[in-house]
Amino acid sequence: MNAYDEYMKQVVKPMREELVEAGFTELTTADAVNEFMAETKGTSLVVINSVCGCAAGLARPAAREAIAAVKPDHLVTVFAGQDPEATAAMRGYFEEVPPSSPSMAILKDGELAYFIPREQIEGFPVEQIVSHLTGVLEQTCEN
Repeated sequence: MNAYDEYMKQVVKPMREELVEAGFTELTTADAVNEFMAETKGTSLVVINSVCGCAAGLARPAAREAIAAVKPDHLVTVFAGQDPEATAAMRGYFEEVPPSSPSMAILKDGELAYFIPREQIEGFPVEQIVSHLTGVLEQTCEN
């Protein structure tokens, strides 16, 4: 591993841990994504994590707060820019939406039920993102 890769690994460690500590499973390879998608039933929240400020100040805190109110069956995350194969594999399951990070996908039995792109995260108050995500999770988890 070169010095840059090692540096980035250390920089993103707390960004990864923030979601893992909240109960998310990190999918770091395409195989892990494909295995999860092949076996998943019920409602899943997928957070496409990122190193940007809107991920740190908005997306991750909103996801953590929303799942405290409504917990889907599965919580998973891929890290854009850090685990490119895993991220590409996950995005392949909802190709109808343009790539966006950070972003959140709500899946029902492995099918895309709702997508929150970066454009609906960046620049919005965290409370509004929490309300948006909580509302979607309430609807999706009930059906």
